[in-house]
Amino acid sequence: MPTTTAGRCDRGVTCLTAEEREVLYALGCGLGDAEIAAALALPEHVVAERLGRVLGKLGLRDRAAAIVHAFDCGLVRPGQGPRRPLPGNAAARRTGTAADPWLQVSVLGPLRTTLAGRPLDIGPVRQQAVLAALALSPSPSVSRPRLLEDVWGREMPDGNVVPVYVYRLRKILRLGERPDSVIRRDRYGYGLVQGIAEVDALCVDDLAGRAEEAERTGDLPEAERLCARALELFRGEPLAALPGPFAESERVRLVRRRVALVQRKADLQLRLGRRAEAITALSALALEEPLNEPVAALLMRALRHDGRRAEALAVFDRTARRLADDLGVAPGDLLLRARRAALLGADAGPDRADAA
Repeated sequence: MPTTTAGRCDRGVTCLTAEEREVLYALGCGLGDAEIAAALALPEHVVAERLGRVLGKLGLRDRAAAIVHAFDCGLVRPGQGPRRPLPGNAAARRTGTAADPWLQVSVLGPLRTTLAGRPLDIGPVRQQAVLAALALSPSPSVSRPRLLEDVWGREMPDGNVVPVYVYRLRKILRLGERPDSVIRRDRYGYGLVQGIAEVDALCVDDLAGRAEEAERTGDLPEAERLCARALELFRGEPLAALPGPFAESERVRLVRRRVALVQRKADLQLRLGRRAEAITALSALALEEPLNEPVAALLMRALRHDGRRAEALAVFDRTARRLADDLGVAPGDLLLRARRAALLGADAGPDRADAA
């Protein structure tokens, strides 16, 4: 008997990625893993992984409960078959008329956009910056003045340029042959239609949150795996070459996000006894972030626990020189404590930071 509440249905729409929703839909249509894999052009192990994420996010105990949820949320009508063709349906792909296509916006590198699996040319960089601002906005609508400030900053253009760019984007981002666009307009401004867009930066936030939860429950391997998946979404400098104050601030934020994820993953690897992997990742990160004291301190800790005290002290000396030469400052307490631990020769066994 269906017991799903409206709140649960809402959560089933908003907390799943587009790919996870498609797996739930296919499952509700009665397809097995092999059939879902064929329909979505995915390996079976990927289908199983996505189904596991669907069950975890929705708090469902098994496949049967997921099928009931698909009915309760209206994805599938009992006794009437699928409400729309699966994305893998060949006829729908040929005509480009499959209902409910989704928009994927990738900002963790040069901007890339696909609509219903079809790569799109979004146009000039200012137009790309407008789409990025809409995709990353924490608010459902962004006003014209806000877009002007975010995308043009002090280089304010003459004329009413925002509606022109939005008009062009709406034409590019139409849903198949229909006149609808994934960009809506209301009295507050412009925004993406709710539930239709998947943004890789938001996927990173979701994976990082799930990693934190796994770590809190003591599942360190799962936490490390989720961090690794989040890091795989980065393709280079976020929002590369996009102009405007918003893109610049988001670049800084997303780079910091990546650095923090590398640190967390390395810390988990150390706690799991995988020192060589942690040292490799932290060494590369230290070259990218030569003034980052927490990164240097964590690399020193990894080297110390691997019995490489001299190398740990060399990291301190190198970082201290860069701090002095570039910033005119001395090492902070974190780096000094890492140096003291290396000098004391605590080569084996977890220290208090490891045990936390």
